[in-house]
Amino acid sequence: MAPTAAPSTRTVRIPEELAKRLESRLEGSAFDSVDGFVAFVLGRLLEEAGGPGFSEEDERVLKERLRSLGYID
Repeated sequence: MAPTAAPSTRTVRIPEELAKRLESRLEGSAFDSVDGFVAFVLGRLLEEAGGPGFSEEDERVLKERLRSLGYID
């Protein structure tokens, strides 16, 4: 059987502090890297995307949180 090619990847930047917090939480878990954990979480979020979506209030809260983390102005 021929080896399976690894899927192509893309780099996403997160704050160093967040990455360090994730690394400490992942110790002893089934995830061997922050990359693997983030890919898993984003994949799960996309699976749930078929639902009703964000309400206006959900979107407002999300934007507020992203702003407080410095991701958006």
